[in-house]
Amino acid sequence: MMVLSTNRILEKSLNLEPITLEEGLFLFENAPLNELIFVGNQLRTIHVPGNKVTWQIDRNVNITNVCVAGCKFCNFHCGLRDGNAYITTLDEYRAKIREMFSFGGEQLLLQGGLHPKLGLDFYTQLFRAIKEEFPNVKLHALGPPEIAHIAKIEKLNYREVLVKLMESGLDSLPGGGAEILVDRVRKLLSPGKPDSQAWLDVMAEAHQLGLLTTATMMFGHIETPAERIEHLIKYRELQSRKPNNSVGFSAFIPWPFQDKGTELEKMGVKNTTTAAEYIRMIALSRIILNNITHIQASWLTVGIETAQLCLHAGADDLGSIMIEENVVSSAGSFNKMDAYGIQKAISEAGFEPQLRNQAYEYIPFPEVDFEKMINASNQKNNLE
Repeated sequence: MMVLSTNRILEKSLNLEPITLEEGLFLFENAPLNELIFVGNQLRTIHVPGNKVTWQIDRNVNITNVCVAGCKFCNFHCGLRDGNAYITTLDEYRAKIREMFSFGGEQLLLQGGLHPKLGLDFYTQLFRAIKEEFPNVKLHALGPPEIAHIAKIEKLNYREVLVKLMESGLDSLPGGGAEILVDRVRKLLSPGKPDSQAWLDVMAEAHQLGLLTTATMMFGHIETPAERIEHLIKYRELQSRKPNNSVGFSAFIPWPFQDKGTELEKMGVKNTTTAAEYIRMIALSRIILNNITHIQASWLTVGIETAQLCLHAGADDLGSIMIEENVVSSAGSFNKMDAYGIQKAISEAGFEPQLRNQAYEYIPFPEVDFEKMINASNQKNNLE
């Protein structure tokens, strides 16, 4: 039996060879952080040559706050008969889209809940209505749990649901609702969500259809380090099976669990993820995910200083300025940044900021009213 060695495993990763769960766990537990950072950065230059770090302008709008998943980390959801239950109206979408356009954004990240009464017709009609009025808007919408939930309601398979949504205007599928793709964790964390295999099966169908997708991980709660590595390897294996003409997962976005006021916190589960541990996970993600091009650092949950360090450990993207975000912020993430701030942060870290779209295509920076953007953000914060 071969004795595990940090140098041997890292050399293997630099050759873009897939490392095993045992090797990944060994690196997590034993590899010096500076060595992981060095190799993560080397791999980043292989996957994304040059000195550009990308970012995006989009808006995260919640279709509804009604959800039956029962996630113990979510403060945002409510029951169908709760007094604060809502479904976003078309007039509200109009106002939000027009404001987003004024800031130079083009994409709506539409997150739903597992609403027991909303079926496929609701979503196809919504997407068509938005696209008819705003044909240039990109819909990065729903996610595997919502697709599986709709399929169950309608007694359809995942492919049928995805095809109908794509015909109605769905442009890409976010990787939300993954948390940790190990059923031991999911049963405790999100008892009402589809299991790990269902999540992966939805994404497999999306890849077969050529639909652009992303992959995520929320960690730092009840999972073990081995389960984190297992989660990453499941992504790598799924990506290896995508058709050659499909991007599959365009990016991987990990973030630490936010605990404030959650059921998990009441159960005694706290987010203890340090900046060093987050940077370690970014580097390990780059090392293990040898077939996913982009790694995004979550400035929203770890702060901009830690995110800047991640750009030297394997990450090549800082995500969106988040004109609007409700779910993570409801659990204690209060970091804010505008278009000027994100470009400044990238430049200060030694990189060239580059605006992108969801397909990681470079796009020119639009003429935007920064003062209006900042004022709108301040007004929203004051209301909160």
